[in-house]
Amino acid sequence: MRLGYNTNGLQNHRLDDALRLLADHGYEAVALTPDTCHLDPLRCSAAEIAAVGSLAARLHLQVVIETGARFVLDPAHKHEPTLMTRDSAARGRRLDFYARCAAIGRDLGARVLSFWAGVDRTPAADSVDWLREGLAATCELVRARGLEPALEPEPGMAVETCADFTRVCAPLGTAAPSLCLDVGHLYVTGEGEPAPIIAAHADRLVQVHVEDMRRGRHEHLPPGEGDVDFGAIRVALTAVRYGGAVCFELSRSSHAAPEMLRRCRAAWQGDQGDQGDQGDPAR
Repeated sequence: MRLGYNTNGLQNHRLDDALRLLADHGYEAVALTPDTCHLDPLRCSAAEIAAVGSLAARLHLQVVIETGARFVLDPAHKHEPTLMTRDSAARGRRLDFYARCAAIGRDLGARVLSFWAGVDRTPAADSVDWLREGLAATCELVRARGLEPALEPEPGMAVETCADFTRVCAPLGTAAPSLCLDVGHLYVTGEGEPAPIIAAHADRLVQVHVEDMRRGRHEHLPPGEGDVDFGAIRVALTAVRYGGAVCFELSRSSHAAPEMLRRCRAAWQGDQGDQGDQGDPAR
């Protein structure tokens, strides 16, 4: 396993500074979220991508691509459009976004791209059909660029649990995505304890996210402020010989990123007795 951190929790840092900060804190992976502030997939140049790739390589940071930017496609509606948007042209914009992110990942040497289904805002009998169509199309375009697509179950979305993942993806056969598991989400949905779920899905698991989380509440928290047992998660991943990146995701903690980097690494190493100053809660 390689410990990483998501750049959505480093939004107040220039990307090159963020990568150096990760390396300085001993991280070995970076979950890069192409966004308006970091390699905007609608505007960044080949030269900018090449510079980031060169720096990541020099810092020995394994890159994985995350696609959860909030307003990169629609400045007025968070995360929209998605694979669940009824308008097919809007869903096409989401697919184009995934293609752009996959191309960035290819040029950065990334192996995995994670994505989610989106919220089903207009439930209909055929919504699962266009979701599967979108999943298959996403997987095809991501794999065509040399990355493995990984679907992340997200609370409140059309695929919010690992059971949903299996139900929706099984009919796709070899066209189905792999799994990106955010362990904190298991505490939100109440689907079960992490260890047996990790074991049950180990053959599809290619990306892992972690953060602290209180049971039943979807709020990404710094270590020590929720119910997550990081030691148990590490044991469970070791037991299934997981060898990918494990990336902390604290997208609402950019204002305290240097301290969060220290705390997250300490928690993963088992040193939760020294969590440090909680700092200014202002966002």
